[in-house]
Amino acid sequence: MSSSNSQPSSSSFIEIRSPTIQSGDTVLLRQPNGDVKSVKIQKDSTVSVGRLGAFHCNELIGQPYGFSYDMEQKKLKVLPPRTLDDVEDTDATNELIHDGEFVQPLTIAEIQALKQSGVHASDIIKKQIEQHANYSLKTEYSKEKYKKRKEAKYSKSFTTIEPTLFNVCEYWFNKDQNRIRDIRPDTLAQMLNLTNIRAGGRYIVVDDASGIVVSAVLERMGGQGRLITICDTDSPPAYPVMINMNFNAEIVTPLLSLNWATSQEDYAPVGPPSDVPPEEIRSDRQKQRLKKRKLVNDALDKTREELFAGEFDSLVVASQYDPDGILQQLVPYLAGSASIVVQSPYLQVVSDLQNKLRNTPGYLGPNVTEGWLRRYQVLPGRTHPTMNTSGSGGYLLHCIRVFDDPSASGMAGMRRQQRKKSKIDGESTPDGQTSATA
Repeated sequence: MSSSNSQPSSSSFIEIRSPTIQSGDTVLLRQPNGDVKSVKIQKDSTVSVGRLGAFHCNELIGQPYGFSYDMEQKKLKVLPPRTLDDVEDTDATNELIHDGEFVQPLTIAEIQALKQSGVHASDIIKKQIEQHANYSLKTEYSKEKYKKRKEAKYSKSFTTIEPTLFNVCEYWFNKDQNRIRDIRPDTLAQMLNLTNIRAGGRYIVVDDASGIVVSAVLERMGGQGRLITICDTDSPPAYPVMINMNFNAEIVTPLLSLNWATSQEDYAPVGPPSDVPPEEIRSDRQKQRLKKRKLVNDALDKTREELFAGEFDSLVVASQYDPDGILQQLVPYLAGSASIVVQSPYLQVVSDLQNKLRNTPGYLGPNVTEGWLRRYQVLPGRTHPTMNTSGSGGYLLHCIRVFDDPSASGMAGMRRQQRKKSKIDGESTPDGQTSATA
């Protein structure tokens, strides 16, 4: 096992992010129709929220997450929390409702006139309810749904979403699931669980999923331990998902990056040298440039040495490249009993890898799983699965790295050898079993 299994003390806790919105944060806003928009909050600037309008960023700075706001002339007003009141059993049903052209007398032209005259959205909705011919026939749940539909259409409000890993992963999955390789929140949770990510651990990650895996590992580590990522770019990779996490600087301290070329042990730098004799330095500008180049080279050498030292606790792969080649290069740097997880949107990729690992010494119990997630509406007497859901969150292969020792034998063989040796020594124990002499 790796020697890094010691758990950090509670006194070394590092705050993952500020509990309030700060200037420079990227904030997720949930609109009345359910859509989520990502906006950058900068002091003394203005943010546009599409058709809802715009507001001054200073109105949000310093506010906690989770509040709902109403926009009025670029000003924000905090809305009180809304809950569905206890619904009493009534005889009301929806079967007698016949929607038609004259059910809602308020015309579109009249609604537009009300909006242009500055009437608040809540007053427009109230007016629609008052003039609705069949509103009183609806059940309480139907009335609530009717209000929500109208709010989605006319309301100029939004709710700030706390940038937890679940919320950020769900936002990116709904926005562009191909960009994060179909990793749903439940799939990401399984990856973290199978690899036993924790504070103080040492991990290797190959993340071609826009940084969703790196963000998840960093949040679990809490600023303690070491994380080395392998990418295919010369400069440190740009992880757009991490921008939405609003991490404090201490949380990303354990993160180091290498590309596939520099992760090779026989890598030889191709750039100009940083060590130049003093007599060849012709200007202060050249001296500063050489100094900067030396700092970069020293940091690269230190990262490579840390990777080659090995004894990492887990390897997590979510890459577009062949996973077999990735494992061949990175598995030698793992400690004994280290977990390996490979994620892919395609079953064939991980099933082919599973067949290879079954016939390869050093991999214990390779198995493939697919997560299934379906949300339910849970209401008294009205619990049912939602109609729209994603088909798959990708496939996971999990196995454990073990050291192959041809001379090793199982427990049964070892006991037979001990009994044989005890019989030769001619000493038996009180319970009738033989044991070796001291």
